[in-house]
Amino acid sequence: MSGPKKRKVDRECRVFKKEWTTKYFFTEHRSSAVCLICQETVAVFKEYNISRHFTTKHANYASKLSTKEREATAQRLVANLQAQQNFFHRQTAIQESRTKASFMLSFKLAKASKPLSEGEFVKECMVETASVLCPESKDKFEKISLSGRTVTRRVELIDEDITSNLNKKAESFTLYSLALDESNDVKDTAQLLIFIRRINDTFEITEEFLTMESLKGQTRGEDLYDRVSAVIENMKLPWSKLINVTTDGSPNLTGKNLNHVVNPVVKLVNFIRARGLRHHQFITFLEETDADHQDLLYHSRVRWLSLGKVFQRVWELKEEIGAFLELQGKVDEFPELSNKSWLCDFAFAADVFSHMNELNMKLQRKNQFVQDMYTNMKAFKSKLVLFSRQILNKSFTHFPTLATLKEARAKVKKYGESLDALHGEFCRRFSDFEKIDKSLQLVACPLSQDSETAPEELQLELIDLQSDPVLKEKFNYLKLNEFYASLNEAAFPNLRRTAQKMLALFGSTYVCEQTFSIMNINKASHRSQLTDQHLRSILRIATTKLTPDFGALAKKGDQQHCSH
Repeated sequence: MSGPKKRKVDRECRVFKKEWTTKYFFTEHRSSAVCLICQETVAVFKEYNISRHFTTKHANYASKLSTKEREATAQRLVANLQAQQNFFHRQTAIQESRTKASFMLSFKLAKASKPLSEGEFVKECMVETASVLCPESKDKFEKISLSGRTVTRRVELIDEDITSNLNKKAESFTLYSLALDESNDVKDTAQLLIFIRRINDTFEITEEFLTMESLKGQTRGEDLYDRVSAVIENMKLPWSKLINVTTDGSPNLTGKNLNHVVNPVVKLVNFIRARGLRHHQFITFLEETDADHQDLLYHSRVRWLSLGKVFQRVWELKEEIGAFLELQGKVDEFPELSNKSWLCDFAFAADVFSHMNELNMKLQRKNQFVQDMYTNMKAFKSKLVLFSRQILNKSFTHFPTLATLKEARAKVKKYGESLDALHGEFCRRFSDFEKIDKSLQLVACPLSQDSETAPEELQLELIDLQSDPVLKEKFNYLKLNEFYASLNEAAFPNLRRTAQKMLALFGSTYVCEQTFSIMNINKASHRSQLTDQHLRSILRIATTKLTPDFGALAKKGDQQHCSH
């Protein structure tokens, strides 16, 4: 048997009565009755509770005042309370503004890969500037918290906010793909970078840094697979929505046939640049000889396409480098520089890498879909066929460096074979794209596709699409993802689904290579103690396209009292 029901006071629709202000010196504030004398609150708008408080604690207050004097006193107390509340509100707003500024500046520091300890220097610059431009506001800048400890905490919280936003977006995505690559940091710890590219029903594409995993043990293929699988499981990413994983194997593309050129060049560059004194001597030597060319560039073995610029600079400075080695007494350590056959191979390699750099620049363009990148790749493979044929015919039209050497004509067969081998390697490396070539073409150019040769489930939809003049016009001025988003889902379900699969693909691991560069800037020799957790947060901030909610972050009370 159930007991008597309890009354719920919030159902009684009680309201604060104006006469209680003069009678009991109470006012309403934030849904509570507040005593104007002691500022205690009474949660329930009930006259008995309010009168009991007044008679118990302030029975003699204003007892000798007339009705008008009592009313005036009550109004004065109300005004004082409002002024006090406004002051506290203003102080809170000022504190939140300072905290928001601290978050925004911390975000800027991490975004620009600056040491987090530079927050104090930034603050010092702002205070000095304010003392000149607006001295009356100098104290506002002095009270912004930007100590190393505070900035580090801010970066952690910004990372959490961005991750939370990504997780919210994950609730609506329909398909996703991953791009991953592995490289060693300055402490020789293998770091695995993973990026995610997602697409939803409205064809909104999100490409963001997913995580960085430190590989303390072995880095075999099965080890990478286990780590990636664990990430997918931990982040609750549906396996059924994963359509592709893009990895990198590019370092072997050229080294296989050109190691005898690459290794001496890298050794030469390291000899000059690895030691500060020798590098300074080399720069001084260039200035004294009035060399028109700039300093040598370092080569990163992680990014093979950087070889093009390195080779071109070494070729331009080969005379000055030879003279400098003579001064250093190190000519014997680099006999290749006096070997005409090797120099001819070097010139050939410099031209090949130059062409590969052009391809690299095309692949690095922003906001490209995979079919755009694959089109550039197919064009490059066709160029390799042309280069090989021309070289065999002793035509060096597209090899200007090689054309300067008369020895080149005697080695055309060798270079033709090298170009053929490079073409074969590109074909092998990108054979996966050939399997989806027709789907890529269909998505990229649906209006020109033959419906009869298209997959059966797409044939009728293609005919409808190609017969609709409105959709034809849309295709001409909308971006590809916007065009497919505009298609009626009921009329073109299979076309939309095919487009989603193609548009969600990563075309390369370039985002990983870019981020490795950011990693090496942040975790350099003078910042080698940066923890993996903080490095992960910095990489997320440095690569994100999202903007954190700085206002919401600043309003969290526990974040407004960080150490200065």
